[in-house]
Amino acid sequence: MHRGEHNDAIYDPRADDGLPPVLTLAALRARYAAGDLSPADLAARVSDRMAACPDPAVFITPVPREHLIAAARALMARHPEPNSLPLWGVPFAVKDNIDVAGLPTTAACPAFAFEPAQDAHVIARLKAAGALVIGKANLDQFATGLNGTRSPYGAPRSVFSPDHISGGSSSGSAVAVAAGLACFSLGTDTAGSGRVPAAFNNLVGIKPTPGLVSTTGLVPACRSLDCITVFAPCVADGIEIRRIAEGFDGSDIYARRITPVSLPSAPRFGVLTGADREFFGDTEAERLYDAAVARLEALGGTPVAFDYAPLRAIADLLYGGPWVAERLAAVETFFGTNADDFDPSVRAIVASAGAFSAVDAFRGRYRFEALKREADALFSGLDILLLPTAPTIYTVAAMRDDPVALNSRLGLYTNFANLLGLAAIAVPAGFRGDGLPLGVTLVGPGGSDDALGPMADALHRGAACGLGRDRAGAVPDFVRRPEPGHAGVALAVVGAHLSGLPLNGELLALGATLLEKTRTKSDYRLYVLPHTEPAKPGLVRDPGFDGPGIAVEIWTLPPEAFGRFVAAIPAPLGIGRIALADGRAVPGFLCEAHAVAEAPEITRYGGWRTYRAAAEPGGTA
Repeated sequence: MHRGEHNDAIYDPRADDGLPPVLTLAALRARYAAGDLSPADLAARVSDRMAACPDPAVFITPVPREHLIAAARALMARHPEPNSLPLWGVPFAVKDNIDVAGLPTTAACPAFAFEPAQDAHVIARLKAAGALVIGKANLDQFATGLNGTRSPYGAPRSVFSPDHISGGSSSGSAVAVAAGLACFSLGTDTAGSGRVPAAFNNLVGIKPTPGLVSTTGLVPACRSLDCITVFAPCVADGIEIRRIAEGFDGSDIYARRITPVSLPSAPRFGVLTGADREFFGDTEAERLYDAAVARLEALGGTPVAFDYAPLRAIADLLYGGPWVAERLAAVETFFGTNADDFDPSVRAIVASAGAFSAVDAFRGRYRFEALKREADALFSGLDILLLPTAPTIYTVAAMRDDPVALNSRLGLYTNFANLLGLAAIAVPAGFRGDGLPLGVTLVGPGGSDDALGPMADALHRGAACGLGRDRAGAVPDFVRRPEPGHAGVALAVVGAHLSGLPLNGELLALGATLLEKTRTKSDYRLYVLPHTEPAKPGLVRDPGFDGPGIAVEIWTLPPEAFGRFVAAIPAPLGIGRIALADGRAVPGFLCEAHAVAEAPEITRYGGWRTYRAAAEPGGTA
């Protein structure tokens, strides 16, 4: 089979290589903690999956098997303890317009290819967290398109049909995650490229507020609008990856310090009505959208009809206005000498920039500002929008027969978001009767990246459509972080107060809320305290010790409840400052050193829950 050709094999989620069909952070971390899987083992199995993948167009440059295993072993040599880094041994794919040192950047144009001297800012952050690059993924050339067919390296397909498009331009990135080759992937999004492929592959697509994630090291499409995005099986994973990837980058002129924005738990959400509901005859897509509206209403939201016309007009500016000239600005020199090396559809779009003058650019900006005023008025009566991610899905053959018109339809409900500086999370909405997936997107104000999470997660769970190719996959737990201005007091718990364990009810009775699961720094030891009922551990800091770090949960309590809780803690336990692996310090349970002088040490288990699972098979762990 030649490069880019497809066979008719369907991804088989039952194929057993000892890994789940789709990889999640929770599943990998549990296996690593249990010791029955190492990053080197995972690298070998992921490489085998990549070699056996029925879609040969997913990657432009896969990392060779021996190199991926060597990278995993090098990680284990530097950081031997499981979960010693937040993304320890987590495999990810990278859209091939984002620089990875040691791999060519092609932007799906062989004549453009170059060897970057260093990692993109976001890649460096993810590697530092322990993640492993498995390859550079295919894309619509120069990130120009929403369908995934505009690449000389082939057209990736939806994991549910070898005949249907994957979505683009982040085509290979989405398929890599949905097929179980990567735990997450990076895409980009100018007009919807980080959302549409999520819809066509039963995935979550995280589109940050523009400026939140650095674009240094990205081949731009429209530099003033581009966002680096995350594809993940679930909202919890996508948001965690985004938090690690973000961080203000002074070398990126479009980087912004984004102030987090809260959202009400029962939001007013905009819904499409009347002539604004355009699905191009796809009644199944309309049914799935209506079901998502009903789910969000059942969760306490209030649907509000709104006029989509201003947003549609803003969307039209992206490809029908002078912003097209920004695509030429990104590749002007290369286009001047190598226009024949461009995909015909991409070449036509880039060449059309020549029709716009500087005067047109200013007029376009004036038109945008007028429409933005209308959009601001629209949002004054809404908290968020709930929109179809794409109005329908097409076959590769249909897309090639009508590449411009059908591609334009795919961006109907996505093109406006970055022009307005909004945040968005695309989630699965379920399957049509023919087994093809579609999705919906929550769109919120800039800075609502975290606040959208709980609602997006609830929508995904309610759709009961699994994860990527695994339609029966269980969605991992979502842990809510505090909203801006949250007045609670943080508390790190390490033992019997962990969620689901015997004393957790004490926290719940005080109105405590679980914020996150994390680890201490490496210089903590854990012991089993003798003569305690229920059994409790003792956490002791030992400066100079280099261990795995101890798993903890961070809860938040109302200030008055925190005082009552601390007053009731029996000796030798007490509350002190616990240093976390990410550098923060929070109040938490510590033990007096004398109490563990003869106590069994269980530090090697990395946490109380893991120890209980080993010591008491069949228990609550």
